[in-house]
Amino acid sequence: MSWMAQPVFFIDFEGSLASGVLEYGVATLVGGRVTEARTRLCAPTGRIRAADTRIHGLRREALAACAPFSSDWEIFAHLRERGPLAAHYAGAESSLLRAAWPYPRSSPDFARPGNRMVDWGPWIDSARIYAQLYPRLGSGRLESLVAACGLQGDLDALASAYCPEGRRHFHAALYDALAGALLLSSLARQPELASLTTMQLLALSTLDPRKRDAIVQRDLF
Repeated sequence: MSWMAQPVFFIDFEGSLASGVLEYGVATLVGGRVTEARTRLCAPTGRIRAADTRIHGLRREALAACAPFSSDWEIFAHLRERGPLAAHYAGAESSLLRAAWPYPRSSPDFARPGNRMVDWGPWIDSARIYAQLYPRLGSGRLESLVAACGLQGDLDALASAYCPEGRRHFHAALYDALAGALLLSSLARQPELASLTTMQLLALSTLDPRKRDAIVQRDLF
């Protein structure tokens, strides 16, 4: 079954392990298209470094009245039950999610239909997929890949529809989540990539051959 036959939830967090999640964005892909999105600001649980604020633009005083990220357990647990989670360089999102909640509820193992597991991963990682499929693009930075793939106009249109004013730029959580979702959806333009199974997409999401073999236990193609 093609990876596009089920929802994929592309996630981006702004924040750090020191501050906790300060903003999240989730873009839902169904059939290779963005169908919905959600975002909100979150109260810090620790110190916000000045260097981080210069990147994401979030300050403690603007977040003080927000609920902490930990109050949204049910949202993220439900997402994990419905489909695989995705991110651009997923290690950062995985670490922040696990810092809030080490494990989700028992959820489907989307790499092996019919099985269940208690883990937020494995993650679909757009950065790793592009590094393996399109190594000549060079930089794996989100901004660079969006530009190289000619997706900036599509991203700006989605941002206008879904992102709050003032958060329609890179290093804003939902904007980045939409950018990564567009990178995934662009794979669907090529029939051979649109037909990949979820297991194959997850295998392409790691550069570690041992981890890749643990997912598929056979060659991809």
